[in-house]
Amino acid sequence: MLETWFDPAAIAIVLVGTLVATLLRCGVADSRIAIAALRGLFERAFDVTRAKSELALQIREIADDGFIRAEPHHFGDSEFDSLSDLIISQRSIQSLHGEHQKFKEARLANAQTAVRVFDCAAELAPVLGLAGTLIALGQAQGAAAQDTGLVGAIAMAVVTTLYGLLAANFLFAPLGAAVARKSRQEERDRDAVLEWLARGIRQTGVAGGTPHSEREAA
Repeated sequence: MLETWFDPAAIAIVLVGTLVATLLRCGVADSRIAIAALRGLFERAFDVTRAKSELALQIREIADDGFIRAEPHHFGDSEFDSLSDLIISQRSIQSLHGEHQKFKEARLANAQTAVRVFDCAAELAPVLGLAGTLIALGQAQGAAAQDTGLVGAIAMAVVTTLYGLLAANFLFAPLGAAVARKSRQEERDRDAVLEWLARGIRQTGVAGGTPHSEREAA
């Protein structure tokens, strides 16, 4: 029974054909972005708790020393490392949201590109399944003339159509949806951390660049 539904040739026609067709339609650059997004699905998601814990050190240093003497605190996140540099160099939190928006737009653009590539693959998979069906039917005509292999050719025709539908609806489309979900969740989490950071710096009372100790001395 399993042998009836497992056909390596049909798998190659559908999957390899879909990948090649997607690469040709979407281009190498967009395909690389999609591969990176696929890899990201299996990597650790943005950790809100860790980000707040690390940024709390930055807030404490600013509260104690002010913007002038504080040093940027980096913890390996490209966006928030850049924001820490920006806070200290400009001695202000006013430009935080603008810089955050640049990172956000870049991430969203990559996520949208990846989703588009996976959607394209989901669109092409049934087409390649149909192509495999036509190839199998062509073989069936030759087999009928020789009265051999007719059943196998018809089985391959059915299986390739099935593989195309399964690849589209149970592989490529779900991958695109997963990338979109992860992107939305990450942006919500990063927005929340940014607001928390800005609020924390304001609460130190040095948002204008002067530490408590200097104001009290004045």
